[in-house]
Amino acid sequence: MSALVIILITTAVITVIGVVVGAGLVFTGKKFHVPVDERETEVRECLPGNNCGACGYAGCDAMAAAIVSGEAPVNGCPVGGAPVAEKIGGIMGTDAEILERKVAFVRCKGTCEASGLQGNYVGINDCRSAALAGINLKNCDYGCMGLGSCVNVCPQGAIRIIDGVAVVNRKLCVACGLCVKACPKGLIELVPESKHVAVQCQNRDKGPQVKKVCSAGCIGCTLCTRQCEHDAIHMDGNLARVDYEKCTQCGKCAEKCPAHVITPPCPAQKEA
Repeated sequence: MSALVIILITTAVITVIGVVVGAGLVFTGKKFHVPVDERETEVRECLPGNNCGACGYAGCDAMAAAIVSGEAPVNGCPVGGAPVAEKIGGIMGTDAEILERKVAFVRCKGTCEASGLQGNYVGINDCRSAALAGINLKNCDYGCMGLGSCVNVCPQGAIRIIDGVAVVNRKLCVACGLCVKACPKGLIELVPESKHVAVQCQNRDKGPQVKKVCSAGCIGCTLCTRQCEHDAIHMDGNLARVDYEKCTQCGKCAEKCPAHVITPPCPAQKEA
């Protein structure tokens, strides 16, 4: 058999195999084809693309699929906020229930001066690593460690460590929730942007013990609860907590707090 014949036979065999495989792929593609809702692509384009997981889903692709399938609300992206919710609502043909924008709030006022340092720390600047090693830098076991785990995970650069305590820039915060997950002490929560009155403490010990470890901690005196006319602040054990839905931002609780651990309302809110 000549070389030319061999080449022709080989070419023919490869061609036949290619046709068979191609036909098989086409058949398989049609048989197992899963129709994709075009709205899913449109919704995905509206989402910011951070893939932060703050919405509770693995990423923006998963979030888009959940919205289109009805598993997630059109305003389920905390990073995109109202503008994104409105766009998605238009795609889905439904009015988006616009939720108030939220911001991160650090429940600690225990600066290096207020809480005091136990010693000089030399190690990894990560609160989670220090916590796993059983290291506490300040006298208060509940307070901010100040090593910046929250700073490192914030995609917006909205958190800084000032005098040993994490401080949030409300204008930059998009409420992605990454800092909430990163804090080993559970000190960070997301609060409505308009609610400035909040308790900057997480120490649940009794007053005398709190005063020993931090001059800016809640001592559980209950003066704040007696000032509120709207039943918006209660004691959670020895710690005062604000009900943001009931709070009118009058600021009376902040005025009476002897430890000055309750943040006051902004001037515009107080005048209103």
